[in-house]
Amino acid sequence: MHETAPYVAETQGVIVRVRPSYLAGQSDPDERRWVWAYQVEIENHGPEAVQLMARRWIITDATGHVETVRGPGVVGEQPLIAPGDSYSYASGCPLPTPSGSMEGAYTMTDATGRSFEAVIPAFSLDVPGGRVLN
Repeated sequence: MHETAPYVAETQGVIVRVRPSYLAGQSDPDERRWVWAYQVEIENHGPEAVQLMARRWIITDATGHVETVRGPGVVGEQPLIAPGDSYSYASGCPLPTPSGSMEGAYTMTDATGRSFEAVIPAFSLDVPGGRVLN
């Protein structure tokens, strides 16, 4: 597993930090399958609790093919994050190319019922160690 520096975005006091890792052991370039894991940490620096209600991911491979994934919560949960607290989870993404990118947003709801989109920073998915031909 190869780890990279975190990518960070802040929206209305909610900080989203993503750290992708290439999973060589789960990838099979001969079968055109490259796999990454990503660790997400969501910190609430706002004055009230927020709940993560939904996610939207935009996944782009090296050929420019874009896939949008939407769904409730993350990893089967809709966590409530109190002020000063954080929530972390891990997930993964296979691609048919040795590089690509991901970005998106979480739909958050605050204690008053107001919803807003917390930005998930765009991050690169690149096989480490140099040039890989598609």
